[in-house]
Amino acid sequence: MDYAKYIEAFNAGDDAALVRDFFTSDVLFQSGPRVLRGADELLAFLNWAHDGIRELIRAQLVLRDENHIFAEIDMDFVATKDRPDFTFGALKEGEHTTVKFFAVYYLRDGKVAQLKTGRWDPKTGVTPSPLAAGAPRPAPVLEPSAGAPRLGGSPAQRQAFLEYTRAFSNADFERFSQYYTDDVRCQLASIVLERREGIVNFYREMFKTVRENLTLHRLIADDDGLAADITSRFTAIEDAPNFVVAPLKKGEFVEVHVFVYYTLRDGRIADIRVARAGPASAPRRG
Repeated sequence: MDYAKYIEAFNAGDDAALVRDFFTSDVLFQSGPRVLRGADELLAFLNWAHDGIRELIRAQLVLRDENHIFAEIDMDFVATKDRPDFTFGALKEGEHTTVKFFAVYYLRDGKVAQLKTGRWDPKTGVTPSPLAAGAPRPAPVLEPSAGAPRLGGSPAQRQAFLEYTRAFSNADFERFSQYYTDDVRCQLASIVLERREGIVNFYREMFKTVRENLTLHRLIADDDGLAADITSRFTAIEDAPNFVVAPLKKGEFVEVHVFVYYTLRDGRIADIRVARAGPASAPRRG
C-alpha cells in the first residue's frame, strides 16, 4: 500500500472512497475499548466522527515492512460547524485542535486488514499546526448553506477546494455554488458567465447531455487566489453533436488540459478565468 496516497485520500474527506480503496471488507479496527468489525462498521464510524469535523493527517514518522506500517501522526481536527460535544474538546466553527496518534496498519493484499490506534491527550507533544496562522476564527457563512469551508491557503482550505471540484464533478449544483460570491464571473474560452445563478443555469443545461469531471494535478493557493492545473473530462450521457469542445456521441468523452485562476473574496470565488493548456483530445470511449 502506498501510504502517501492513503494520506492524500484520507485528507480529501471522502470516507466512502477511503474505506473502499484502502481497507479490506473484513477490516478490524481497534482504538482503546472501541472495536469495529468490517468495512460497513468502519464507514459508519467515520461518518459519525466527521459530522461537522474535517480530520487531516500530518505524518511525523512512518516505518514499514512487507506487511505492516507504523505511523506517528499529528491529527488536525477542524470544525466546519459548532461541535460543543466534540470528543477532544468543544470546538466552534472554524476552530481546530491537534491530537497525536500512534497507528499500526496490518496489511493484506495491499489493503489494511487491521488497524490499531492509540493517542495522547489533545495538544500534548504535537508539532505546530499549519492551521494556527488562520485559526481559530469562524468561517464566513456561505449562502444558501453554511456547510462549505472557506477557500484559501491553509491545508483545510486547500482540501475545501477539492470538495468543490468533487461537488462540481458530481453535478451537485447546490453544493458547488456555495463556494461562489453572488456576483462571481466565469470567463470560459467561448462565453462569459455572470453571477452565481448564471453559472448554475449554464451547467445545469450542459449537464443534461455532457458531464464534466475535474482532475486536479496541482494547486497553488493563498488567501487571495487559487491557481489550478486541471484536466477536464467531458463525457456525453446523450448524443451531443453541437457540443462546443467536440461533437460527441453517447458514451464518448474528450479531455482538455486547462489552467484555471480563481480570485477569492472573503474565502469565496469571485472570478474564474480558464485557459487551455493544449488542444482537446480526440473523442473516445472509456
